[in-house]
Amino acid sequence: MKRILGIYNAPRPHWVGDGFPVRSMFSYQSHGKQLSPFLLLDYAGPADFSPADTPRGVGKHPHRGFETVTIVYKGEVAHRDSTGQGGTIGPGDVQWMTAGGGILHEEFHSPTFTESGGVLEMVQLWVNLPARDKMTAPRYQAILDRDIPRVALPGEAGTVRVIAGEYAGHAGPARTFTPMHVWDMRLKQGGLSELTLPEGWNVAVIVLHGTVLVNDETVAREAQMVVLDRAGRGLSIEANNDAVVLLLSGEPIDEPIVGHGPFVMNSQQEIIQAMNDFNSGRFGQITH
Repeated sequence: MKRILGIYNAPRPHWVGDGFPVRSMFSYQSHGKQLSPFLLLDYAGPADFSPADTPRGVGKHPHRGFETVTIVYKGEVAHRDSTGQGGTIGPGDVQWMTAGGGILHEEFHSPTFTESGGVLEMVQLWVNLPARDKMTAPRYQAILDRDIPRVALPGEAGTVRVIAGEYAGHAGPARTFTPMHVWDMRLKQGGLSELTLPEGWNVAVIVLHGTVLVNDETVAREAQMVVLDRAGRGLSIEANNDAVVLLLSGEPIDEPIVGHGPFVMNSQQEIIQAMNDFNSGRFGQITH
């Protein structure tokens, strides 16, 4: 059984742009080694927005050296980037964007959601890239809800949506640069899930809704995270009531992490180069 290293509460929310009130569940400053290859997770909402004439969100901003993974639970988000990609993702959909060597990006509430208003709930996960792939060409994966396998847990304990990696022989659609599992779990009250994860991988259990008991010893509630040791393979999650849990597990990237805002590289010199490249217009342009 994997040993529990700690349980962490979400901090107070802060705004990203004017469209996303987020709680940063972890970052590489707080959990860099413990949660590699994952760098950061922002939990946005649930927040109720009134109808509006102008979309709320985040305007043009750069990224380099990692990937952003946006999972929508409620509401709709429209996005556009400097590779010419764009679109709208709604409940259950995932946007997996590889910034690689550099990309400009913007994301707003969709026109339909802006007009109607409603509840927005989503997470954005940052996934590190190994040094060999930091400058890879940007790419974009639009992963629709219908394309994500839903796998029943034994004993009618709930279901797992396999976004990345695999569960019980079912592979997720996301293409990743290093091995990892990203599982969106819907757990039924009273259900017990006994999971097996690779030896040596980092693991985080993030509770979005409900209350769960992890490894028969630690209770985790809404907007709390349980971090587990690399050693061992076993993990149990018992749902005290219906719960939504995001399970992240990945092979660590044991390389230096040097970040500055939207750039995550391996050295300060690479950060300076990223800033120079961005200021020189080398990340391209977003066309409308």
